[in-house]
Amino acid sequence: MIYRCLQSIAFTLIGCVLMASGSSFAQSGSDPYDYIDISKPFLRKIPLAIPLFKNETGTAEEARLSASSADLLSASLEFTGYFKILDRQAFLFDPQSDGILTPQINFANWTVIGAELLITGLYKETNGKIAMELRLFDTFKGRRILGKKYSGQMGDQRRIIHRFCSEVIQYLTGSRGIFASKIAFVSNGSGNKEIYSCEFDGYNAQQLTRNHSITLNPAWSSNGQYLAYTSYKQGKPDLFIKDLAEMQETSVAKKGLNITPAWVPGKFELAATLSFSGDQEIYLLTGSGKIIKRLTKMQGSDLSPSWSPDGKKLAFVSNRSGNPQVYIQDMVSGKVRRITYEGNYNTQPSWSPRGDKIAYASFVNNQHNISVIDVEGRQPLQLTFESGDNEAPSWSPDGTLIVFSSTREGPSRIYVMTASGTDQRRLLVLNGEQTNPKWSMNDFNN
Repeated sequence: MIYRCLQSIAFTLIGCVLMASGSSFAQSGSDPYDYIDISKPFLRKIPLAIPLFKNETGTAEEARLSASSADLLSASLEFTGYFKILDRQAFLFDPQSDGILTPQINFANWTVIGAELLITGLYKETNGKIAMELRLFDTFKGRRILGKKYSGQMGDQRRIIHRFCSEVIQYLTGSRGIFASKIAFVSNGSGNKEIYSCEFDGYNAQQLTRNHSITLNPAWSSNGQYLAYTSYKQGKPDLFIKDLAEMQETSVAKKGLNITPAWVPGKFELAATLSFSGDQEIYLLTGSGKIIKRLTKMQGSDLSPSWSPDGKKLAFVSNRSGNPQVYIQDMVSGKVRRITYEGNYNTQPSWSPRGDKIAYASFVNNQHNISVIDVEGRQPLQLTFESGDNEAPSWSPDGTLIVFSSTREGPSRIYVMTASGTDQRRLLVLNGEQTNPKWSMNDFNN
């Protein structure tokens, strides 16, 4: 084997009405906010002010929930790497006595502290039901650029805040962002390596497999309904596919190794490395495990497939040149080209959802580090430095963030950084070690 590591419960919104489409009050005729350069989104963080929300009834419970919503909104938007969240201590604003509508806002009080964007909120809680009005303002132009109303049950507060975050990011960038995505990963906190999942920010970690064995390489289907992975529960590495709505697991057991699955974008098909023919080769399978065809045909070991967003090309790792390197194969012509040449050990490719770059792990100077390279094999850029071993990169669904594992604090943990390598931070705290993260490509709010 070339490198060392050989539920999503379908979310049902109960009793919550998110009135995003029926209760939108975006500024009529307003131009899109133009401060984010989509090609270079992290060169400058936008100063954003999010004061505590105005409370409608004034009860202690409403104030508590309202404050937690404002804090969640701040943390979630800061997580993207686009924004610098300003300190509330500097605000010339009292959310309970000052106005939160356009004619009532003194925008000079916000520009003087450097805020370019402002979000205000009106919060109401009565008998376990909540309602929010959230507005995004351009402080320099002195106008509202986005407004939404939401209502639901108390338990829907996090969902509502993240729905508004998606609206904000879509308005500013054209993409709905990451707020309804999930991350699968491997953890040995139970005593065995099992698959877990969490929300995009590490919240609500849940164990998905209970195989009491070694389970590796989680892979989300495009619609998030299925998770493929390799498990040794039957004594050797076999492929398994789990229906996450039913939590039913299907075995795809071929002779030899069955490892590194990767779903074809938009299809109930997947690529995986199988060794029943002798060599480790990549095959195309149906979602039920039937072999459709063999994809790689060179002597040597081929593994770790990663599809281009349109499913027309496949990145993978091969030792056909002597050492593990990343290659790309065109699915129509069958032509294969090598794209990594720096270093003699490059593995774990992950194709960006934007289609322009591939992230991978490279072993240089006795350390594994994360790098990115364009799909033509140009401009390799190392993103992690002198911080333990960094492996298994996986892109966020909008292509702006990368999740990966790192030993920088000792045991392997899950970390996130921007696509340019900035804002590297730990995702979650769990017992044991966490490895093999994989970001879902779908929106679990839909």
